[in-house]
Amino acid sequence: MRKSVVPAAGLGMRFWPATMALPKEMLPLVDRPAVEYGFDELLHAGLTDVLVVTSRAKRAIEDHFDLPPEVAQVAAERGVRLPSQDLHLHFRRQDRPRGLGHAVSLAEDHVAGEPFAVLLPDDVLVGPPCCMEQMVDIARTYGRPVLAVRRVPASLVSSYGVVAVRPGPRRGLHDVGDLVEKPAPDDAPSNLAIVGRYVLPPEIFDVLRGQAAGVGGEVQLTDALRRLNVTHGFLAYEFPGRVFDTGSKIGFLQATIELAAEHPQLGPDFRAYLASFMERLESGSPAAAAPAVWRPT
Repeated sequence: MRKSVVPAAGLGMRFWPATMALPKEMLPLVDRPAVEYGFDELLHAGLTDVLVVTSRAKRAIEDHFDLPPEVAQVAAERGVRLPSQDLHLHFRRQDRPRGLGHAVSLAEDHVAGEPFAVLLPDDVLVGPPCCMEQMVDIARTYGRPVLAVRRVPASLVSSYGVVAVRPGPRRGLHDVGDLVEKPAPDDAPSNLAIVGRYVLPPEIFDVLRGQAAGVGGEVQLTDALRRLNVTHGFLAYEFPGRVFDTGSKIGFLQATIELAAEHPQLGPDFRAYLASFMERLESGSPAAAAPAVWRPT
């Protein structure tokens, strides 16, 4: 398995006006665009032939990874290497928002009849382990498609695709009985929500060709997976690491804080600043002057 698809055509309206011109996938998490974290994962899993599905407003993604020679030289001299330099990147536009299922369907020629992975860059997964590497290994071991899932509070299930599961072949790996897109909390079959990672067979394109619009008037990938599950028997991999939904403002802020606190250069100073800020916040004076320990790096 070597091919993957990264749907990145959404409008990013939850971050307007910041993303009216700048793609949400290019918003920086500390010092790297969010999409680079997903590319790291694909590279680690050996999924080096990547189709990125974009839209008219997302040209900045392609430009970012098309380094002019002089910039690439300076980056190399400073030890900066983009994951994309080790990936074979292709780009295709989605003419207008039609849903995740439609975006994936545009990859049929790229996939060319092979099993492939889908990675949603809004979901930033922090291991160990590497989620996509684990999923590729599971698909090879059991010969079945794989979804990544995590447990979420019952109050949040209506924001996700949710799976009903049975005990699977090993701990942390479940047999998928059913999939439901954005169920009401009382109707959800579990609290296992689908994370933006999939390993799929090429037969998904046959299903998507006849897929009617679903929730929100869009072609939902979850609806197609539900139909394919009947014949292919999906496995759900419960990812044990951290998951940040950077497509939401709170998830983006959480990812920024945690990744900054762990940054090899910024981390010590940033953690000291956070501790000082929390002390000031608890004392009721968060606007007090920041301590001298905080400095740009």
